[in-house]
Amino acid sequence: MTGSLDSLWPAPTATDPVDAVVTIPGSKSATNRALVLAALAAEPGFVRRPLRSRDSLLMADGLRALGIGIEDTLNSSSGVSGGGDAWRVLPDQLNGPALVDVGNAGTVMRFLPPVAALADGTVQFDGDPRSYERPIGAVIDALRSLGARIEDEGRGTLPLTVHGTGGLVGGTVTVDASSSSQFVSALLLSGPRFQQGVEVRHVGGPVPSLPHIRMTVEMLRAAGAQVDAPEDGGEPDVWRVAPGALLGRDIVVEPDLSNAAPFLAAALVTGGTVVVRDWPERTSQPGDQLRDLFTRMGGSCELTHEGLRFTGSGRIHGLEADLHEVGELTPVIAAVAALADSPSHLSGIAHLRVHETDRLAALAAEINALGGDVTETADGLRINPRPLHGGVFHTYEDHRLATAAAVIGLAVKGVQVENVATTAKTLPDFPGLWSALLDSTTTVKG
Repeated sequence: MTGSLDSLWPAPTATDPVDAVVTIPGSKSATNRALVLAALAAEPGFVRRPLRSRDSLLMADGLRALGIGIEDTLNSSSGVSGGGDAWRVLPDQLNGPALVDVGNAGTVMRFLPPVAALADGTVQFDGDPRSYERPIGAVIDALRSLGARIEDEGRGTLPLTVHGTGGLVGGTVTVDASSSSQFVSALLLSGPRFQQGVEVRHVGGPVPSLPHIRMTVEMLRAAGAQVDAPEDGGEPDVWRVAPGALLGRDIVVEPDLSNAAPFLAAALVTGGTVVVRDWPERTSQPGDQLRDLFTRMGGSCELTHEGLRFTGSGRIHGLEADLHEVGELTPVIAAVAALADSPSHLSGIAHLRVHETDRLAALAAEINALGGDVTETADGLRINPRPLHGGVFHTYEDHRLATAAAVIGLAVKGVQVENVATTAKTLPDFPGLWSALLDSTTTVKG
């Protein structure tokens, strides 16, 4: 448990059904993948409408530390207001010595060591205290087997040092990615720059969050890489990337659909309507499954010319669901389930114990502290709805815990969220966006 009680944020309670149009900032997952691919490309490229949050800024700064030029640009035709609406990425010679601060960003701590192995010089990685506890050993071991020299004093965790030699042989590597799909994506993203490319063979339990690997594969192909993946009829749990130059591209980042979860939940909880602008008709983002999951919990939705229109029915039903592929949606779904009219069982999410915090333990502890009845299972949560009361909801430096607390606060008076500022990890100015959501005269813009 972290943070000061002096930083408590009173979660607003809804007095009427919400009726709002919401613009969600860009996808963190797509932004950080796009930055890595642009940095490894053979020519400059643009990343437009990127997410500008702590995690994406850490990624940009990490690449800058490796010698990549990243400039802010502004394109008035894009319709996006604010500072700069794009990053222009100028690939340069990767070099060191460098210090990369990963914060507590899984994509940064896992995607950048393979890039650093391609650098000419020494690169040190460090981060927040929680980053020392998050698994990265599979990436370290894989890179070593592919020819990289890495020092971690045998911990298999941060901090660590990568001694880049300007290139990496690559080849075939075996990885246990049962605790994070990012282990696979990390190797695939840099694979085109390895001399022999890379073949990643997963061994172990099911890989969580497979849509994120599909996103990696799609973005690699769009950048000109040749990729073989299981969904193309290839071997199960085997991905291959051929060596070759990557194209500098003009990439427009989709809205972060996972960050739409609390806003859609607000429609479900209050029996109102929320339109999320620019919801793509086709996407590899896991958040797209919110349409099905929240419909099963009592809402209805349709894709319109403006985006996704989601409407709550005034009733919330419990949910029996395997969230293995969409684990990041669990905190908000659990919050909604705590307000439902029947029990819920969320399974397939044991890997959430090694995310920003142990999300299963944290959700059980904090919802129960408000009068709930949540029990942990081996791979998930059982939630029996009970009348909830106000109180402090601790966030454990976890952005998705904070947004889950805000959802509960819509229906429960007196919920105080500790360290709501942690939402800046992926959703800048969440408190402002959330307050605007409850003002039906306001269009909510991220």
